[in-house]
Amino acid sequence: MRRLLVSLLFVSIAMTLTSCWNRRELNDLAIAVAIGIDKDGENQYQVSVQVVDPGEVAANNRTMTRTPVTFYQAKGNTIFEAIRKMTTISPRPIYSAHLRMLIIGEQLAKEGVGDALEYMSRYYEHRTDFYIAIARDTTAASTLKILTHLEAIPANQMYSSLLNSQKEWAPTASITLDQLIMDIVSKGKEAIVTGLRLRGDRETGESRANVERIASTAYLQYSGLAVFRQDKLVGWLNEAESRGYSIIHNDVHNTVGVIECPDGGKMTIEVIRSKTTPKAKMVNGEPEMHLGVRTEVSIGEVLCKIDLTKKSSIYELEHIGEETIKGFIEKTIHQVQEKYKVDIFGFGEVVHRAKPAYWKGVEDKWDTVFQSMPVKVDVVLNIRQTGTVNNSFMQEMK
Repeated sequence: MRRLLVSLLFVSIAMTLTSCWNRRELNDLAIAVAIGIDKDGENQYQVSVQVVDPGEVAANNRTMTRTPVTFYQAKGNTIFEAIRKMTTISPRPIYSAHLRMLIIGEQLAKEGVGDALEYMSRYYEHRTDFYIAIARDTTAASTLKILTHLEAIPANQMYSSLLNSQKEWAPTASITLDQLIMDIVSKGKEAIVTGLRLRGDRETGESRANVERIASTAYLQYSGLAVFRQDKLVGWLNEAESRGYSIIHNDVHNTVGVIECPDGGKMTIEVIRSKTTPKAKMVNGEPEMHLGVRTEVSIGEVLCKIDLTKKSSIYELEHIGEETIKGFIEKTIHQVQEKYKVDIFGFGEVVHRAKPAYWKGVEDKWDTVFQSMPVKVDVVLNIRQTGTVNNSFMQEMK
């Protein structure tokens, strides 16, 4: 009797277990790795999709006869409609769960990215770990047609290049869907997105010839940060300003910069650690922002005459480095306050946390307050390493 009851219990439990009722085979799907969204002259969405050709990227495929990805494009009154229209040209339904990149055309970004983000966040297939970029001075569709070296799948190269550029260079930002939406809807912080340029001859870049030579005729390059007011693009930060933004926003993992030597010449320093601490203070009833920047660097290249064995030389270089970093941080803040008039740095969030009662009265007009808010910058730079040699052997030769 006991065995019968146990058996019935197991059968009852088994009946409640779910199965893969909605399973789909990979061979029945067109796996999208990048989506590009533009607006055409008729106010319709032009959606482009970069789809993997599994047979061409297989590990045992030594003789590729076709491109590793294919490209589909359709227009519609909505983004979802355009993607479904692709079934008229694609033999398989578009499957977006493995998306790596979302590229938005610059013209659409100026009109507003809200509708595009609404679809990307709502559709159940989409994960939120893909990166977003703005196609600068070109269309999103054009960027998805360029074949790339090293990575057979161009979307993978765009993804990895953006991630590594943020870690090693700093003037770029790997922005995900959740982060972008949060910056757009929150008060006290406006959004930024990395720009993506198409360099070189576009027509050759779309053919196999682009990857059959050592130097590609066309390539994609991340360039500058797009500044948003709510969901609309209002301008661009250049490379120096983008690096300033990254330092202010505490996004610098590693980067390099050039400073002037005391007696002429230049020196390259590598930032190995950087931390920025923002603090809000009230002065005469108005907010004032204080940024404390603590940076550790190593010397990577010496193109000047200087004795690195002397402590006085190190102290002098540290002072020059501090003034250099402080200069382009202040220039970045001034440019954003004067030209774009939006708080992309999140200073409003700092004020909100520090002075909630004051924030309640200014949150709806924060951008106006931000434009005239004083920002004090204090930089402390320490040289931790001078490299594997002391003084440059070039100076010894001279």
